[in-house]
Amino acid sequence: MKETPQQYTQRLLGYVEGKKPLAVQAATANKLARLIKGVPVSRLRKRPAPDKWSVSEILAHLADTEMVGGFRMRLILGVPGTPIPAFDQDRWVYSGHYDKRNPRQSVEQFRTLREANLALLKSLTPEQWKHHGVHAERGVETIDRITHMFAGHDRNHLQQIERILAKEK
Repeated sequence: MKETPQQYTQRLLGYVEGKKPLAVQAATANKLARLIKGVPVSRLRKRPAPDKWSVSEILAHLADTEMVGGFRMRLILGVPGTPIPAFDQDRWVYSGHYDKRNPRQSVEQFRTLREANLALLKSLTPEQWKHHGVHAERGVETIDRITHMFAGHDRNHLQQIERILAKEK
């Protein structure tokens, strides 16, 4: 059963309950690099099931969603209250040819984008953390909420990658 946008939000926020979201985010790129170190690309591109993403596809997804998150935050900071469009992540996997992307390059792309986004977040005033956009599926989301969501998103996919690689051993 597919979860609702509200269930998705609660699940991701649950992954970071009691944790510092910027610290979670700052650690993710190194954790990703460690997880795939020495793993052959062929193994990283292997789907655990026909309807499940491979590690390589997850890494490409993380890089692309980091770009999306950075864009959304910048939209909100420039025009508080702005509409935030949703996107179909499964269509992006297909249309973006995630299955052919180099997983190590995806990690480096993610790292670069994440560092830029963290620099932006660290520069914000207390008032800017309260700025919000209106997500097409999830409603009002502040910069603070988005930061927590992205940290939860990181933890969700790190656990997914760990499970996939553990099964492959």
